[in-house]
Amino acid sequence: MKKKFKRLIMIFIVIAILLIISFLVYKLLKNNNTNDNIKVVDSIEKYGYNLDDRDSALMKSKYEELKKVLNSDEIDYEEYAKILAELFIIDLFTLNNKINKYDVGSAEYVYPDSIENFKLNVEDTIYKHMENNSDGKRKQDLPEVSGSNITAINTGEFLIDDENYDSFIVELNWDYVKDLGYDDNATITLIILDNKLYVVEYFVGE
Repeated sequence: MKKKFKRLIMIFIVIAILLIISFLVYKLLKNNNTNDNIKVVDSIEKYGYNLDDRDSALMKSKYEELKKVLNSDEIDYEEYAKILAELFIIDLFTLNNKINKYDVGSAEYVYPDSIENFKLNVEDTIYKHMENNSDGKRKQDLPEVSGSNITAINTGEFLIDDENYDSFIVELNWDYVKDLGYDDNATITLIILDNKLYVVEYFVGE
């Protein structure tokens, strides 16, 4: 009986060690220190928006448009919503500059309480099959958004925790440098909270 008991204890210890190792490997991949090499080249500090050195030319161009809108004496919120929706799409669907599936784009545009769910959803869908590129040797063909187009914008209200927020509903489509079969149109809902816009919903079109 003592031998069986000791054997069971050893099995539990081995299982616990394996679980701990698996968790540590997961955290290492998710927080790969290659992210430390990503340089922020510009910031709109009041709004918490950053431009990285790895961002595409299209992303950088749209970011400059956003800066002009936000630096105006009176902010045009409809224009703000249009540009933010485009930035959301460009960053989210440009995968070729991301390190791994945990390097989720566009999180800075998402409503704070929804960021973790947003990241998990992207990791399990759009970024699911992305190969790791921490060594810079990835050969996988990944998409880069080459252009975007707003097709419609409407205003409305969006309910969060029994409170209504003014919102913009933006419909848009986009193109890729190379068509790899990824989504190319969507409807994005953004709310106004403390004079800042946040993405709260994203629906892919047909």
